[in-house]
Amino acid sequence: MNSTMTTKDSSFIEQSARQRVKNVLDEGTMRELISPFDRITSPWLAKQGIVSQFDDGVVIARGTINGEQTVVAAIEGSFQGGSLGEVSGAKIAGALELAVEENENGNPMSAVLILETGGVRLQEANLGLAAIAEIQSAIVALRRYRPVVALVTGPVGCFGGMSISAALCSYIIMTREGRLGLNGPLVIEQEAGIAEYNASDRPFIWSVIGGKQRFESGLVDSYISDSQSSAREAVEQYLNQGVPEIHRSEKYSDLLEAFLRLDTQDHIAPHDAQQVLLEGVASHE
Repeated sequence: MNSTMTTKDSSFIEQSARQRVKNVLDEGTMRELISPFDRITSPWLAKQGIVSQFDDGVVIARGTINGEQTVVAAIEGSFQGGSLGEVSGAKIAGALELAVEENENGNPMSAVLILETGGVRLQEANLGLAAIAEIQSAIVALRRYRPVVALVTGPVGCFGGMSISAALCSYIIMTREGRLGLNGPLVIEQEAGIAEYNASDRPFIWSVIGGKQRFESGLVDSYISDSQSSAREAVEQYLNQGVPEIHRSEKYSDLLEAFLRLDTQDHIAPHDAQQVLLEGVASHE
């Protein structure tokens, strides 16, 4: 699947997290778990003068995709930059653990993670890190049974611990507007300097860590246009492919070898970065 689609339906990126979940599930099957009506909020934000949100920025639901049982988690990028804390992280981990339990009981259930997140919520620090570790553990446990599909959507991107979580998934789908990396541009600029990484240079940033570059570098499985139908079709496609023979995270040694040969003295261009990554991917094939 590529970005040349000419779909005319509504934008997927412009939807809220709840609308995104509803869009990927079969019509009429969405059942939200721990909804805003349960009023389970972060106990830490209010103490720091930050207005909390009743779903803590994460929507969890179960339903079906093409009739197959699936649990879907979507992060709301507009709330605290999509960052995860104790409650929001526990909701995602709990949803994945539910799917693991269902599979262990002989009831197949896949998972879809719709990611727009900067990673750990700084206000909750170690609690957020612990929650993300639980998410990662649950992904590894679930992917043995059924696919876990990550969909990196809007311009907030997917960074920090959740970028590692995405890398652990069976498949990764990205839009052109999405970004994927361990550290966000502002963090890199702060630590390495603007001469190394200018976070305000948007064309450069997307040329290095945007959806098109990540797809062409072989780091993600699909690059889609921004439409509801494209998102739904891509999710269906990869759920139907089943569990991959070799997961991406098991290929790390090939990419590491390519990076060790990289000359870091000169400023690397997007094309050069792509070639390094492709060499690592090719060495495994």
